[in-house]
Amino acid sequence: MITKKEGNPNTEAYALSQHICMSSHKARRVIDQIRGRSYEEILKILELMPYRACYPIFKLVYSAAANASHNKGFNKEALVLSKAEVHEGTTVKKLKPRARGRSYPIKKPTCHITVILKDISLYEEYIIWLKNPEWVYQNKYTDMTYHDMYSSGDVWDKK
Repeated sequence: MITKKEGNPNTEAYALSQHICMSSHKARRVIDQIRGRSYEEILKILELMPYRACYPIFKLVYSAAANASHNKGFNKEALVLSKAEVHEGTTVKKLKPRARGRSYPIKKPTCHITVILKDISLYEEYIIWLKNPEWVYQNKYTDMTYHDMYSSGDVWDKK
């Protein structure tokens, strides 16, 4: 069965790593921390986190960024982690010899990790705002509408 990938392939680059020798729960714990962040921020976070899963995920994100810049010509500063998935792989089963000729089963889980980086350079205003949040007030936009999440859903105008 062939499945179609979601999203725009012209603005996305991905990398896939299979049969990583760790539990999918341990990899998901790290992936949940970096989902939706920019490429540079992801590298800083993964270097400082103390988990064993950080190194394979670091290599995978680095590889996806290299794919994006080499194959599609994207700028690494404009990449954001749009989708990251961790699936369970096969379980490697071994037998450990024990006393009196018995054996003890050992199960080593593996996982598959997919990382998709999206280029947001099409949204130039968003990139400029990330680098300089005061840009919005210096720009021609003087009347902005905000949604107040603490009230009953009313909209108020900031002037």
